Amino acid sequence: MQQAGEQRSAPDPYTPTHGSDEVNIHHYDLRLDYSVRSNRLAAVAHLAGTVRNHPDRTDRTDRIVLDLDRRLRVEEVRLVCRQGADAGFAPADPTAGDPVAVRSFRQRRAKLEVLPERPLAGGENFVLSIRYRGKPRPDAGQWGDIGWEELTDGVLVAGQPTGAPSWFPCNDLPSEKARYRLSVTVEEGYRVAGNGALVSRTAGKGRETWVFEQTEPMATYLATVQIGRYRNMGLPGRVPQSVLVPPSLAGAARTALGRQEAMMDLFTARFGPYPFKTYTVVVADDRLEIPLEAQSVSVFGRNHLETAGEPLVAHELAHQWFGNSVTARSWKDIWLHEGFATYAEWVWVEAADGEDTDERAHRELAWLRGQRQDLQLADPGPAAMFDERVYRRGAVALHLLRRAAGDGAFFYLLQEWTSRYRHGCADTGNFLDLAERICGSAGVSAAGLLTPWLYEPALPAARPA
Repeated sequence: MQQAGEQRSAPDPYTPTHGSDEVNIHHYDLRLDYSVRSNRLAAVAHLAGTVRNHPDRTDRTDRIVLDLDRRLRVEEVRLVCRQGADAGFAPADPTAGDPVAVRSFRQRRAKLEVLPERPLAGGENFVLSIRYRGKPRPDAGQWGDIGWEELTDGVLVAGQPTGAPSWFPCNDLPSEKARYRLSVTVEEGYRVAGNGALVSRTAGKGRETWVFEQTEPMATYLATVQIGRYRNMGLPGRVPQSVLVPPSLAGAARTALGRQEAMMDLFTARFGPYPFKTYTVVVADDRLEIPLEAQSVSVFGRNHLETAGEPLVAHELAHQWFGNSVTARSWKDIWLHEGFATYAEWVWVEAADGEDTDERAHRELAWLRGQRQDLQLADPGPAAMFDERVYRRGAVALHLLRRAAGDGAFFYLLQEWTSRYRHGCADTGNFLDLAERICGSAGVSAAGLLTPWLYEPALPAARPA
């Protein structure tokens, strides 16, 4: 385990200042008391986790290091350790266990470092309770402002890729999945949306508390809180769906999202069962640059109701399968999110409006050939993570595989992909291995077809049909 002064390579080189491979957090219990009017947050976070075993290192650690914005000041830290294989699973009672004195804690840059009185052994389970407060702000970096952001009258949280520490202490890596319990107390008159199912709502003394539980494992960047003066339109369907909108936008939202249930049915047939218990769409009363996806939640701005069209609604819904349930193990594999969600747009428009996907692929290829030929799809580099070429080149590659293998093998591949790695993490190698096995039965070498698209910057010579 890491000792004082020892240097370690970053767990994910795309976000080198985030995350630690010393601990695994299994469960976050976040209790937020927030004032919309003053943007003041008082919170307690209970993190249940396990110290990782590293056979090539000293099997103990003298510190727990988490990600947390320095503008959120930590006031108190408590640590208890627990026995048993599942002892670190969920902090139903954060005080239960063997108390371990915290010698000190300190915040440096965007890190919270907790030093216990004794080293923690590899495999040891713990619950870390952290009380903190401050005025949360988004993290400003190379991808823009990310994290907790004030709206004109409410809050939006957009965590991808490094925004989670703007509002709670965490081990901020896409490969670190955990279960969540989220309690948010705000002024009456506001509605709160969070990940997972709303399990309780209580009011008193001019404030309301909303409690959500996300029982399916979730990466930190997908955790979200949305606060606004919303009302719930709801949608019929087999999957419970909520649409939270300002009353003035109800009509526009009803039009823009009118075929969302049909999208849900199509994607369930093409990609496999919807991976979560609920789905919530939030329409903010502000203009947003881009829509946002979180686990079981998508967020649009008022401007998107007029300009985005159904393909963008389909794109965000598809992320529930590709990105939220099956999450890239590291950020270099982000094409597994964006290329797949972009291709889901094509699948929807093909089914709903009869658009020829071969013609679409021709148009996309023409666009790609007019761009710089310097992007490696399966490792684009942090500056190009959200480059439009990642989205569109990924979609074209998938379409070529579909045309070569046929619809039966291709959509069976996608269903196997979402089933095998459901609520887990995967990488490009995992996809190639699975595609090679399934498409091989149709006489197609998926690896031979996809490798140039994934690993060579120059576009291969190809025609969709």
